[in-house]
Amino acid sequence: MTDADIAVLRQKIHGLPAEGYVEALRERLPDKEIVYARTPAEEREALRTVPVAAGFTVTPDLLDEAENLELFACSFAGTGHLPMEALGDHGVAVTNASGVHGPNIAEHVLGSILSFARGFHTAWRQKDRNEWRSFQTHELQGSTVAVVGLGAIGQAIVDRLDPFGVDTIGVRYSPEKGGPTDEVLGFDELHDALAVADYVVVAAPLTDETEGMFDANAFKTMKPSSVLVNIGRGPIVDTDALVSTLETNAIRGASLDVTDPEPLPRDHDLWTFDNVLITPHNAGHTPKYWERLADILAHNVKQAEELGAYEELENQVN
Repeated sequence: MTDADIAVLRQKIHGLPAEGYVEALRERLPDKEIVYARTPAEEREALRTVPVAAGFTVTPDLLDEAENLELFACSFAGTGHLPMEALGDHGVAVTNASGVHGPNIAEHVLGSILSFARGFHTAWRQKDRNEWRSFQTHELQGSTVAVVGLGAIGQAIVDRLDPFGVDTIGVRYSPEKGGPTDEVLGFDELHDALAVADYVVVAAPLTDETEGMFDANAFKTMKPSSVLVNIGRGPIVDTDALVSTLETNAIRGASLDVTDPEPLPRDHDLWTFDNVLITPHNAGHTPKYWERLADILAHNVKQAEELGAYEELENQVN
């Protein structure tokens, strides 16, 4: 491994083996020697010499031996688990996987909204009972959708909503940045969006500002006909407040890809509601994960060669 240019460290996601990442990188960077470190020993050996490593994490003790490392390409969108200070001290640039999940999570959100609009969850229950009976439905056209969080995923959601003739409101920490929605509000104006939205999509990261954002007071503001869709993080929603809201029919329903706690215990009350769709943190699954991740890394490697430094990279976080 001493002559390698890029080392892919041990990793797998959504049941996809890392060999797919290696293959995708080799297709995009045919002139580079790319190795897959399958064991801790192989990781340590590779990191001693390679300028680029890709994986979920790297420990400070490995960094001490990684004398040539210039770029660590994290396979997660979040980097809070990384030893960022140590990486900075060693002069290692860090990138993340922001945007990789945009298409698939946006499709998951759209599917959730359409399911509630057209009553697919009701149809599935009736099918299980061999029951032929019509039911009330809604139209998505003309609805108002509030998207809380306008990062790469939030923007992908808004893009896919555009053909459906809906009004969109974006709610973000820095509203001065604008966004693709018809209106952009700050977190301090959240209730203005909740008061008029038919569908509320949580696409924000978990921060001090967003933890517990959807509490009893927020649900009190939401319309009784509104639907909550959470593909952000479980603790953004106060679970007890959500259960109480559902028990009193104070909102139409919820689609939850993330929960608090997670995994959701088998005996939790959320499982008992017919108007709650629960998926096991599955919105992020896509068979194209490695290809999209390889696109980012290959672009950054080529750019670094042109500029002579790993600076101003796509998705750089330090």
